[in-house]
Amino acid sequence: MDLSFDGRVAIITGAGGAIGRSHALELARRGARVVVNDVGGSVHGEGEAKTAAQLVVDEIKAGGGEAVANFDTVTTPEGGEAIVQCALSAFGRVDILVNNAGILRDRAFHNMTIDDMNAVLDVHLRGAMFVTQPAFRLMREQKFGRIVNTTSASGLFGNFGQANYGAAKAGLWGLTRVLAHEGSRVNIRVNAIAPLARTRMTEGLFGELEDLLAPASITAVVAYLAHESCELNGCVYSVAGGRVARIFMAETQGVLLPSPTAEAFRDSLQAVDDGAGKDGRYFVPSSLSEEKEIIERSLRTLKAVEA
Repeated sequence: MDLSFDGRVAIITGAGGAIGRSHALELARRGARVVVNDVGGSVHGEGEAKTAAQLVVDEIKAGGGEAVANFDTVTTPEGGEAIVQCALSAFGRVDILVNNAGILRDRAFHNMTIDDMNAVLDVHLRGAMFVTQPAFRLMREQKFGRIVNTTSASGLFGNFGQANYGAAKAGLWGLTRVLAHEGSRVNIRVNAIAPLARTRMTEGLFGELEDLLAPASITAVVAYLAHESCELNGCVYSVAGGRVARIFMAETQGVLLPSPTAEAFRDSLQAVDDGAGKDGRYFVPSSLSEEKEIIERSLRTLKAVEA
């Protein structure tokens, strides 16, 4: 069955172009009423222009959908509240939030300015938090919500010249995991994507592969994660072209050091780092509680050996 969003209201930040625009058009095509948020700034977060968001709204309306443009910034608590209030004023509820807004201020870390750091953290990490918190409160009241965050391989795996961007995107992974736990009992599902697509932020980076990296391929995954039938929670997916892969954090089985010293750690390092261990298993804790259980089991083993 086709996934329908009839009766649902979606907020999409940074939806004036590329990936965000694709999300807005697709959810609207499937019946959602959409708040298209975009301040219309440059790729570096400079300037404002109301045309980008309005053009997307015009496209949606031309196709028979419902949408409103919003030009509030995600970088302040007041802006986040205003974006959510825009959805309430226009459509009376908020069911879906896609945190997509982003900028770049790439620079080697030793040359990075405080402004470079703050500008990127403000849009990506703080911006997601400022919009999500008022939306999350509404979702808790109505006992339904779908949130999709946009992280990046730069934050999950690292990339030269992107300490600010990588830190912000890694923070969004943490936010995704925590909110997945906090919202699980009230039918709020929170997931994330790490997309690679042809946008103005990636222009010229992919050469002959650019034709394969259309934003629509990213939107296909987001549309499912945003749907009421999706029960995935706390997941992160790498999405590029037609490729989708699950990203997760795992740990090796580790080593017990009866006498923990720097030398003992040095001498055991290969075993500590030794992949899946003797029985071929990694640990993939789903929460801090599970991580504590893993540690406690190991320490009980050590205590039994000492006894």
